[in-house]
Amino acid sequence: MEDTFYISTDSSLMDVPMIQDYLANDSYWAKGRSMESVEKSMKHSLCFGAFDKDHQQVGFARVATDYVVFAWVMDVFVKKEYQGKGIGEKLLRAIVDHGDLKSVNGIGLRTHDAQKFYQRFGFETISEPNTWMFKSKR
Repeated sequence: MEDTFYISTDSSLMDVPMIQDYLANDSYWAKGRSMESVEKSMKHSLCFGAFDKDHQQVGFARVATDYVVFAWVMDVFVKKEYQGKGIGEKLLRAIVDHGDLKSVNGIGLRTHDAQKFYQRFGFETISEPNTWMFKSKR
């Protein structure tokens, strides 16, 4: 893992246009997400940015949480040209080790294709999935 990358939760450092562009155009989960939606979601989340030594943002993740009971990880990505350099691992390690999240009862997420990646950080499939419910707007 290269030490030339760092993680920050400083909202003033986030490259919101880059984040919105990636989510709207490159992600499979947020296709077409508007700038307004990205800004609103970031405003109400604990955001983690991954930056290179020149302070250019190369990755992102956000966590919605009440800081007591539950946290939900979303919108995790590393730009294609920076993948394979351990940046995703740094992002997830920063999330699971973040002082404000250490005391929550659980951290959740959904993924279609990265289960093995998240398992390395202690994420497991939901026990008793029949007790979980979800209301979709669709």
